[in-house]
Parts: sequence; C-alpha cells; structure tokens
Amino acid sequence: MEGKIIISFNELINEMIADAWYMVSEYKLNLGPADTLEALVHHVFNTGRLKSNEKKGHIIQFLDASKDKKLLKMKKTLTDNVPYRLQAPFIEGFSGVGWRVSDKVLAEKINREKHLIYYYLKIDGLNSQIEIKEEWAEYIKRNYQILCGWIRYNLITYLQKRNPSVPGIVNKLEPPMERQMEKVKKYWKLLIGISPVHEIYSGQLLTAKDISIDHFVPWSYVAHDEFWNLHPTTRSINSQKSNQLPDWDKYFPLLSEIEYYSYQKMWEYEKVHNEFEKLQKEHVNNMEVRMKLYRKGLDRQEFTGNLEEVILPVYQAAQHMGFRNWVCK
Repeated sequence: MEGKIIISFNELINEMIADAWYMVSEYKLNLGPADTLEALVHHVFNTGRLKSNEKKGHIIQFLDASKDKKLLKMKKTLTDNVPYRLQAPFIEGFSGVGWRVSDKVLAEKINREKHLIYYYLKIDGLNSQIEIKEEWAEYIKRNYQILCGWIRYNLITYLQKRNPSVPGIVNKLEPPMERQMEKVKKYWKLLIGISPVHEIYSGQLLTAKDISIDHFVPWSYVAHDEFWNLHPTTRSINSQKSNQLPDWDKYFPLLSEIEYYSYQKMWEYEKVHNEFEKLQKEHVNNMEVRMKLYRKGLDRQEFTGNLEEVILPVYQAAQHMGFRNWVCK
C-alpha cells in the first residue's frame, strides 16, 4: 500500500512484531501454545525499553536498530517456513519431501513456478528479499479493504479460541485509543464542587482542573467503560498506573468508599441524579448491575458487598491473564 514491491524478510518480521505488540504486551493475549511471535514480543517487552502502548513507528525503529543476539535469532526462526509455504496453495507438485531442502534450493524451485504473488530476489537470512509481482500488487491495492476484513475476521476467530475467557477480543487488535470520558468527568466535577473528594491511590485532593478517569480493572482487559469500574484520579497517577492492577486489599475498600459517596450524592441531589441519568445511557449497560448498585435504598454494607460481587471476578480474571499488581509510589 506504500508503493513498495521489494521487501526484505527483516522488514516483514518487524511489521509482524509491531502488529502483535499490543495484543501480547498491552492486552496479554495468548497467540498459541508455542508461538514464536508471542515469545519474541515478550522478550522485547521484558527488556523494559518499550512501553506496552508504544507507538508502532517507535517499535519498528527499535527492532531495526537492535543488535540483541537473542532477538535476531528469534526473528530468524520466523523465516524458517512461512516465507516459502505461505504460497503452497498456488504451487503444484511439491510433496512433503520436496519442501525439505535448503532455503536457497527451495527459493530457486519456487521461482520457476508461474503466477505467484511474490518471488525471491535473494536468500540471505534476514536480508533475504521478495518481489511482489505488479499484477498482484494492483490486486492487493484494489481489494485492500476486503482483504483486511477477511484477515481481521479470521484473526478474531483464531484469538477467541486461544483466549476463551477474555472479553472484547475485537477491540484488542490495534493500539489502545484514548477513552471518551467527558460525561463521567462532568459527573465527578459536579461531586467535587459539592464536597471535597480524595482520589483513592494517593489520598490527593481532587480538583476540576486535574481530574482523570481511571479504569480500576484496566481497560486493556475489560474493553468497556462501565461506570462501576470507573473512578476519578489525577492525570499523573493515571499515567503511572497505566494498565496495571491496583492492589486489591489496599485499594478496593477505598474504591468502595468513593463509589458509595457517589451513590449517596446521586440520590441526595437532583442535579447529580440528572447527570447520572445522562451518563448511564453510555456507561451502565447491564440491567442486573444497575439493580445491584444504583437502585435507591442501599446501605454502605450492601453496596460494598454488591460492588465486590461485580468487580472481583473480573479483577481475578485479569490477574490470571498476567496483569501486574500495582501500588502507587
């Protein structure tokens, strides 16, 4: 799509890693029981040089410049079979034994085939190059959206099978986007104006100028903006927390306290109730949860018990997926 028809194995693999980056490092998805690409992303992420939500361009720049021997070896593993066998449906007369030859011999044999998508200009490890045929390049450009839709559908199906308990797979294929929290922010700003509110991680007094809405269980796991999982904090603390799990024993009691304060004011003040009515159209989508947490007449103990019933199973599932425990510094 960028007009390139000669591409190296290294360029292709860097793109593969960058595309898998968010699925593995940000969303903790499992790509397969022994997937080299997943292991490669984990290796790069564990070096600590790139963030889980790093921009794609920065990831590719890092990969292109890296001299990490383990990284290069793992990248080389990805070139062992796929560049050759990807076009197997278009190749006739290759038996099982026919594939078991050196890369150079295999490339020479494939280059004698007709009407393939690409051919090999040279075979030299990660510096190997393919050339996409002009008619196929035009086909890809012309049908790009259809091809992307087909790939996306099959990728979602593949990931759902390997991550059966994970919500929102469809939203976890690309980099995380900034969440639209304006109605929730407006609601909490109204509460801050009624009486002082301290955020739960540092105890800092919140102000309307420096308010940010945090997902207690990270959006990277829940993939939704339900009100029971949202609470106010500051921009800097929200950034520090990132997609980590707040320590349950330390922070859930404080979350319950601030959420019950919100519940009380919502039934005490008409203007607060009106703002809640506006936001619940987008942020309270489960009728059972609505009855558990937002019906009139709940005392503190009942509210806390109901909130724990809603949020704890989701929190534990995120723990099992590998989301890290976090305490505010």
